Amino acid sequence: MRTQEGKDLAEAAVSVAQKEGASYAEARVQTTWEREFGLKNGEPQPSFFVEGFGIGIRVISRGALGFCATNDMSLRAVKEVASRAVRLARASAQVLREPVLLDSTKGTRRSWAAQETRRVENADPAWLQGVLRDVEGRIAGERAGVKLPGRLLYAAAELQERYYVNSDGARVTGRVPRVGFFGSLTAIDGGSTAQRHIQQAETGGLEVMERLRISDLVEEEARALGKVLRARSGPPTDVVDVVLSPELSGIAAHESVGHPQEADRVLGREGAQAGESYLKADSLGMKIGSPEANVSDDPTLPRSNGYVPVDDEGVPGKKRRLIKDGMINEFLHNRATAKRFGLKSNGAARSVSFDREPIIRMSNTFVEPGDYTTDEIFKDVKHGVYFKSYTEWNIDDKRLNQRYVGLEAYLIERGELKGLVKSPVLEITTPKLWGSVKARSRHMEFEAATCGKGDPQQGAPVWTGGPETLLAGIRLGSR
Repeated sequence: MRTQEGKDLAEAAVSVAQKEGASYAEARVQTTWEREFGLKNGEPQPSFFVEGFGIGIRVISRGALGFCATNDMSLRAVKEVASRAVRLARASAQVLREPVLLDSTKGTRRSWAAQETRRVENADPAWLQGVLRDVEGRIAGERAGVKLPGRLLYAAAELQERYYVNSDGARVTGRVPRVGFFGSLTAIDGGSTAQRHIQQAETGGLEVMERLRISDLVEEEARALGKVLRARSGPPTDVVDVVLSPELSGIAAHESVGHPQEADRVLGREGAQAGESYLKADSLGMKIGSPEANVSDDPTLPRSNGYVPVDDEGVPGKKRRLIKDGMINEFLHNRATAKRFGLKSNGAARSVSFDREPIIRMSNTFVEPGDYTTDEIFKDVKHGVYFKSYTEWNIDDKRLNQRYVGLEAYLIERGELKGLVKSPVLEITTPKLWGSVKARSRHMEFEAATCGKGDPQQGAPVWTGGPETLLAGIRLGSR
C-alpha cells in the first residue's frame, strides 16, 4: 500500500467533510491486488490480474448518510468527492423518516495483519498453473475412477490493504493476504450426472495452498462422485435421526442463523436487496431451538477466510453468540443499528472494496462444538441418515423455510454407516431444524464460501462450519 499517501488523503477527506458541515465523517483507502489462474478441462484460461487503489468516503449530515468513492487519488479529486458526499447526505435528508445515529464506540487506533510466511506478492501465474496442473493430473482421464467431462479449476492469491480514519478518532491499518481454490466437477456414469463445487481458502501467504492439500481433496471428491452415481437406494420414508457433517452444519448456520440475525435485515433495510428476516427487533431472548442449539460468528479466528479483527467502521471484532442454548441471543450490528437497539456495535460492518459502502456482514459462522466424539454421535443413532455433503440448498426470503439435498449420504443402522443413500432431501423450517438438535461432536471443520449481499453486490469471503450435528425425529424426502 502507498501508506503515507493513502493516510494523508484519508485525513484530508475527513477534514474537508467536517468543514462542509458533516457531523460525522470517515474515509477508507484500500489497495487491492489479485492473481488468478484457471484450467477448463485441462486447457489454460486467461490469467486474471487485478490492481486497484481508491478511497471511499462516508458522512452523516443533517441526519442522513452520504457515500462517494473514487480511484482518482489526487488531492483535488479526493476533496471534491468528500464535498459531494456531504451534498448527497443533505439531499437525502429531505426525505429522511428518522435520522441516522451512531453508537458511542470510541475511535480505535490499531495496526493489524493476517499471519503469513510466504508473502502473496510473490505469486505468479506460473506457480498457480503448477498447483492446478497437479490437481488436473489426479482426476483427468478417469484417474479418480469416474468420467469427469466437466472440470473447472481456479487458484488465486490476493491481497487487500486498507487505512481507515473517522472523525471519532479511529485510525486503523489492516493487511489481509488470502489464498484459495475453487473447483467445479461434473461426473457422468451411464445416463446419470452429478456435480460438485469445491471452495477452500484461508488468510495467509502462499503456504496456505500446502495446508489446504487441494490435490488430495479434489481427488477424494471426484471418487465420491463416482460412488454417488452408482447409488441406487432412496432415503428411508419413516421418521429417522439425521447427522449433519461439518459442511451441512455450516451452511445451515450461515443461511438460517447468520443472515436472519443481521440487524439491518431485522429492521427491513435489506428487504428489496438481499432479503428479509423472520425475526423482529423484539426477538432477542426468543426460544428457537433445543438447549443443544448453539451458533456463533467470529471474525477473529486465525487463518480464517473471514478474518476481520477490526471492522470497516473501526470497531474491534469479537465472537458473536447468535444462538445460545436454543435462544436468540445476539444480532450482528454496525454502529447505526446498535444505536437503534441501545447497544454497542459488535464489529460486523464490512466492505469488499473501496467503492462499496460498509454493511452488516457475517465473517465465520458456525455451529459450536459439543461434548461428544464423532464415533459417539453415530453410535447414538439406531436408524438414520448421514449427510456428508450437499448438492443443492434453497431458503426463502425470510430465512424460515429451507431445503438441503444430500450428495454423498449414507444410511445409518445401529450406529454404523451402511450403503449410500441417493439424493435425500432435508426440507425443514428454521425452528424445527434447531429445535431438533440433540447432540454435537467436538470435531470441527470449516469450508470457504463467498457470501452475497448488498446493492451493488458485495461478495464477501467467509467460512462456514461446525461439528457433526445430530438431529432427532426427522422425516426426509427424496428427489
